[in-house]
Amino acid sequence: MKEFKPFKSGKVREIYDNGDSLIMVATDRISAFDHILKNKIVGKGKILTQISKFWFDLTADIAPNHMISTDVADMPEFFQKEEFEGRTMMCRKLEMIPLECIVRGYITGSGWASYQKTGEVCGIKLPEGLQESEQLPEPIYTPSTKAELGEHDENISYERSIEVMEKAFPGKGECYARQARDMTLAIYKKCADYARERGIIIADTKFEFGLNEAGELVLADEVLTPDSSRFWPLEGYEVGKSQPSYDKQFVRDWLKANPDSDYLLPDDVIDKTIAKYKEAYELLTGKEIKL
Repeated sequence: MKEFKPFKSGKVREIYDNGDSLIMVATDRISAFDHILKNKIVGKGKILTQISKFWFDLTADIAPNHMISTDVADMPEFFQKEEFEGRTMMCRKLEMIPLECIVRGYITGSGWASYQKTGEVCGIKLPEGLQESEQLPEPIYTPSTKAELGEHDENISYERSIEVMEKAFPGKGECYARQARDMTLAIYKKCADYARERGIIIADTKFEFGLNEAGELVLADEVLTPDSSRFWPLEGYEVGKSQPSYDKQFVRDWLKANPDSDYLLPDDVIDKTIAKYKEAYELLTGKEIKL
């Protein structure tokens, strides 16, 4: 049996080279404030992979994606073990673009802080009088650069994103930047409407795209997971305050309230976090997940 070793380890994922494809394994690691926490959230990797698979299937009419299979039976024998079940995705190889494609449908987090100071979010002027957690008149696209592990992404304007893309893909930057923006907004609108019907508000999220061999923009990485998005329960949603969440904002809030934690979570926070992830998955998909 051929042995595999990851050639790249991200905050959460281990990535393996499978010749003409990649194999991505979502671990149970969790990150916040650009740090990998010392605890693992057991079962989290399975939820991330399965929820991404769900969204990839749902949005295939808007954007092609990199998913080939999440069935380890389709993968080399090395991955046909219990430890890889449910958390592993075989993907097409892509040339990733140098942008995080962020979309905000509600004003919260750093966007709310910025709006209070300047009336803008990432340079976009917003109507006066918005309240915290209020839905925006239209979702806004606020891309950022991609930072190395331990560094911070930089929010940039759409115009600046064209320059970044042009540097990476001379002569095609404006076209790719526009496609990334339009796909991001279209995917968000479809999925936010779907989620709201099932009791979840998707306040904001981020997408990643890459180019395939034909030069087409392809949706990649993870999609609309509790790690990459803010999920709020629709029940109890109230403008003018921060919202409870299904995502890792719960972990961020605990870390903020406990600055001396040294990124070590207590058991009750771990238990509540995986319960929130699990509930979000089951509400969105209508299926139970065994962890």
